[in-house]
Amino acid sequence: MTHDIQVIGGGLAGSEAAWQLAEAGFRVKLSEMRGAEGGERTPAHHTDGLAELVCSNSFRSDDATSNAVGLIHQEMRTLGSLILREGDIHKVPAGSALAVDRDGFSDGVTAAIVGHPNITVVRERVDVIPTDGPVIIATGPLTAAPLAASIGAATGADALAFFDAIAPIVHFDSIDMETAWFQSRWNKGEGKDYINCAMDKDIYHAFVQGLVDGEKTEFREWEKDTPYFEGCMPIEVMAERGPETLRFGPMKGVGLDDPRTGRWPYAVVQLRQDNASATLWNIVGFQTKLKHAEQVRLFRTIPGLENAEFARLGGLHRNTFIRSPELLDPTLRLKSMPNVRFAGQITGCEGYIESAAIGLIAGRFAAAELNGETLTPPPVATALGALLHHITGAAEAATYQPMNVNFGLFPPIPGRTKKADRKKMYTDRAREALGEWLAA
Repeated sequence: MTHDIQVIGGGLAGSEAAWQLAEAGFRVKLSEMRGAEGGERTPAHHTDGLAELVCSNSFRSDDATSNAVGLIHQEMRTLGSLILREGDIHKVPAGSALAVDRDGFSDGVTAAIVGHPNITVVRERVDVIPTDGPVIIATGPLTAAPLAASIGAATGADALAFFDAIAPIVHFDSIDMETAWFQSRWNKGEGKDYINCAMDKDIYHAFVQGLVDGEKTEFREWEKDTPYFEGCMPIEVMAERGPETLRFGPMKGVGLDDPRTGRWPYAVVQLRQDNASATLWNIVGFQTKLKHAEQVRLFRTIPGLENAEFARLGGLHRNTFIRSPELLDPTLRLKSMPNVRFAGQITGCEGYIESAAIGLIAGRFAAAELNGETLTPPPVATALGALLHHITGAAEAATYQPMNVNFGLFPPIPGRTKKADRKKMYTDRAREALGEWLAA
């Protein structure tokens, strides 16, 4: 079939953009290089499925009353998000967070996209920005080199870059549940959504020293000045910042009761369910650049994981993104090529949900334009609008860095308010603003 618009990239942002356009009645060509002849893959992907989750399986908090991430979940559900629909269908226990069976989720998104009568999926690598007709580029942080070069030529600016790390995944039947136990921090959710491995003071400090001393992946010369993204910091980098850093980060023991002592542990390692059958569990916050043999040796010193078998070990990949505040207009169009929109992590948003959210709004902007209409951006008081505003103009282009959605991006609540009340005031205001925007 002929198409009205091309979407390049079949990740979360590209899949969501294609879905929004198709649901609006437009014919979409979705180009995805994974599965193309020649076996194209990125360093982080393992399958050819659309919307593959390459790092964590969590979409983070689903609390829409006190958390900006939960709020953007709610807004995306209201706008008919495919990613949230499939996330809800393939949900696995994770306390107050929304975590998914990663394979079931990807399969669900792929089936929905492939089965939509208005979408044609073409397995091909696109090396040059198309100049004919509207296009959305959602190729993510691992854009293939030829297209990245074409984007660089069109933007006239070098891409920025940072490193992102991947956490390991453990087979459940290799975890010693006589030592480990089920419990969510503060007993949130079902109260048993995480597996906990407690450490005493001596074991913890020996583990931290092992992280510092362990053999790590070496960077190439051209990678050495690339920074880490603070929200996905390798655990050994955190350990190098001080011996107590991890106890106040991913290994904090507060809110958890060790059944052997009845007390909070000195430190704890948590694992979160990774698939619907609960056969795979990922180690929370354990993104790492340790070499694989070193990971196996060190992680088996964790009480309860002495015989751990790993379905996947941690890794490290380089992410790239454009200077969106300088290059994009308020509707995500490239100022130098108005037929082109960008969406997802390549715009400099960070996180699965943020990527999908920008794909959603890019699809809606493009659908309005194809209808000969102009869609006003969502109000900055909404989570979608605040994130979009940060990407397209609120941030300083020279110091622009990847950002998760957070209340710091929202306009402040006027007047003096109690801190305990402020988050609910943000979410109440956002829901009212979204309703008014939809009505208009």
